[in-house]
Amino acid sequence: MCGIVGVIAKSEKGRVAFQNMSQALQSLNKRGPDHQGIFSKSNICFGHARLSIIDTSEAANQPFQDPSQRFTVIFNGEIYNFQQLKKQLEQLGFAFYTQSDTEVLLNLFIAYREKCVDHLNGFFSFAVYDAETKEVFVFRDRLGIKPLVYYEDEDKVIFASENKAIHAFSITKELDKTALFTYLQLNYIPYPKTILQHIKKLPPGHLMRLQSESLNEVSTAIHQYYKIPFSAKNLIDVSPKSYNEAKKTLREKIGNAVEKRLVADVPLGSFLSGGIDSSIIAIEAKKRKSDLQTFSICYPNEPFFDETKYARAVAEKHKINHEVFEIKAEDLYENLHNVLDYLDEPFGDSSCLPVYILSQKTSNKVKVALSGDGADEMFAGYNKHFAEFKTTNPGIGGLVAGAVSPISQLLPQSRNSKLGNLNRKLARFNEGRKLSRKNRYWRWASICDEEEANYYLKEKLIIKEQRLTDEAFNYKKVKDLFTKPILKEGLFNEVLLADMHLVLPNDMLHKVDMMSMANSLEVRTPFLDHELVNYAFKLPSAFKINNLIRKKILQGAYKDELPDLLFNRPKQGFEVPLLGWFQGELKSKIEQQWLSLEFIEEQGIFNPEAIQMLKTRLFSKNPGEAVGTTWDLIVFQNWYLKYFLS
Repeated sequence: MCGIVGVIAKSEKGRVAFQNMSQALQSLNKRGPDHQGIFSKSNICFGHARLSIIDTSEAANQPFQDPSQRFTVIFNGEIYNFQQLKKQLEQLGFAFYTQSDTEVLLNLFIAYREKCVDHLNGFFSFAVYDAETKEVFVFRDRLGIKPLVYYEDEDKVIFASENKAIHAFSITKELDKTALFTYLQLNYIPYPKTILQHIKKLPPGHLMRLQSESLNEVSTAIHQYYKIPFSAKNLIDVSPKSYNEAKKTLREKIGNAVEKRLVADVPLGSFLSGGIDSSIIAIEAKKRKSDLQTFSICYPNEPFFDETKYARAVAEKHKINHEVFEIKAEDLYENLHNVLDYLDEPFGDSSCLPVYILSQKTSNKVKVALSGDGADEMFAGYNKHFAEFKTTNPGIGGLVAGAVSPISQLLPQSRNSKLGNLNRKLARFNEGRKLSRKNRYWRWASICDEEEANYYLKEKLIIKEQRLTDEAFNYKKVKDLFTKPILKEGLFNEVLLADMHLVLPNDMLHKVDMMSMANSLEVRTPFLDHELVNYAFKLPSAFKINNLIRKKILQGAYKDELPDLLFNRPKQGFEVPLLGWFQGELKSKIEQQWLSLEFIEEQGIFNPEAIQMLKTRLFSKNPGEAVGTTWDLIVFQNWYLKYFLS
């Protein structure tokens, strides 16, 4: 796991930016603490910060060149099938001088050019420079496990693993109002946007080709090389025989995916939260690695959020060496500023706090950890999936929900108690079931609706007139991009496909990448082996969800290996008990610094009246979703002070 930076100069002024490469690499030091290297030729400058996992020798340091020095690569990620690819390349006449997957990757590009990516099994963002054709090719992995952002102005193109590396250069800073509006709804910013207009995210499964004939002639083209192959015609039939065969095939594919991800020249372990997904990964890893260590966190003073007993049950059943790290309120507070300072773009998923702490403590034990990310999106594990199923297959549950809807509006809504959380979910369910499929999906993916997000902004994005503002039109394009898979009377799997594009890369994977890399820990995701993903989207929704169960086929496939208490348990996210924190230790900082009306007025971005109402609701007995929105605004304000004003 590493950090990469590249600059393609379009003028002499752009070439001057090369002198900032060391500063850019220093900003990625936690992502790559083991070695830093710079390559510069003509109008190209590459930088690499290395976290050594495969072939830790100096010979495998980057930027890495072939013997002819025509080709240069910088690479972030892992190629799990590099040993097989190496044998194939040797048969084609390639010689190897290291044991690294980087050398295999570069030779694969030399052999197949852009098509090299079709041969890869792994997660990656990498760039290759061809000195003869003066081309730079930049790739991001199929599902967006590894990040890649880029910036372009009249003097240069910059690409990097993180925004903070781009900030090390002299760049234009202009807020993207559409991105901010979307952030207030989702609490993250989906690709291709970032919070700044001139920085973009390269979408998953895409490559960027930069042709550099001369300083004044640099062209940029972006192409999609992979999309999840989903088609109603290719779905497996729903007979009992097919279901049993699918369970067997699924187990084989999960086992193979885990086995590929156990290759490392450094200590390796696995996260074990106690949920179905991480438990399956740990079970499969234990079969292949007898000394496997697993890790989880618990909240001893917050029983509503504590999942320790589930993780320990799995560890005891399979004789896994499991370690639990206890987190208290003071631990969250102690790490708050570490998390906020590492975020180089507003990202409001508060579970990044426990992920940061888990990664921090795990990195003291191992250098690589497996995780269960991706299963919820593929196999219908979220509450909103169950809500969507209930909406399209209402039965008695839908009738009951409709009957209690007026009552739910009068009850406390909060994530911090069982009753409050139930009421919150019920209110959202009743709001969403009245909408169209596309709008329902977007609403249930959001923490606040368009009207509320608009209210928080001083300059409204959506004006209720016939003519859309430019920002509103751009917002509509973003929303249409991610709801496009969902047809008016389509299949349930379309909702899962939308999650694979929206929630997975922009929220879940981004969170894990940023928080693990902040602690120099590599996290591998077996469920996102693309061969497993392709198979998962051949499975009909009847294999995944019904009126009683979510992730049906996963639970069925591992029924004999999972402890009984894991089945049919309520979905518990990686939540953070923020409410007490905001009403306690951080109350004065919220009122006097981050959300002080004086600062809000001076800043000129947010609506002072809306912010005041938010604070009133936050400190009331029925805060509802005010906790999440407050956290979003805290994260934005911290980013604004550190990156926008500096």
